[in-house]
Amino acid sequence: MAEARWYVVHTYSGYENKVKANLEKTIANRHLEEEILEVRIPMQDVAEYKNGSRKMVQKKMFPGYVMVNMILNDDTWFIVRNTRGVTGFVGPDGKAVPLTEDEMRPYGVRPKNIEMDYKVGDTVMVVEGAWEGTTGMVQAVNPSKETVTINVELFGRETPVEITFLEIKKL
Repeated sequence: MAEARWYVVHTYSGYENKVKANLEKTIANRHLEEEILEVRIPMQDVAEYKNGSRKMVQKKMFPGYVMVNMILNDDTWFIVRNTRGVTGFVGPDGKAVPLTEDEMRPYGVRPKNIEMDYKVGDTVMVVEGAWEGTTGMVQAVNPSKETVTINVELFGRETPVEITFLEIKKL
């Protein structure tokens, strides 16, 4: 059986939520939960200033686009492509091109085969992100969030920092 991948679907601007709802309804009606796994609209928190007060609101990262995690075959392609509000898949000549794991990482999608062999007391090195090159001892492990807490030296003090499993390696 083929593996599910993430694809980007172009929609009419402003129709993202309607496309998501229509796709989810079609998936449920046709019992395609095993082939079309998730429909997502990437959102980000943005600070808005109105009447002198700051308010955090969620905005679409890519207006006019929806991401779909699915096993691509003729049936799933047809269903997604013919959903009201969808203009096509993103790719050359409208052909669906899957996104890589690296392209999906900023949107909260992580690979399923993450190595979790960290325990309290392990020494780790941060290999990417803001703390790259820093070493520290694991103080806490949170498997559900896929993070560890390490102490780093900041302004001469030990400061706890939460780092994802993907950003560290064991020493």
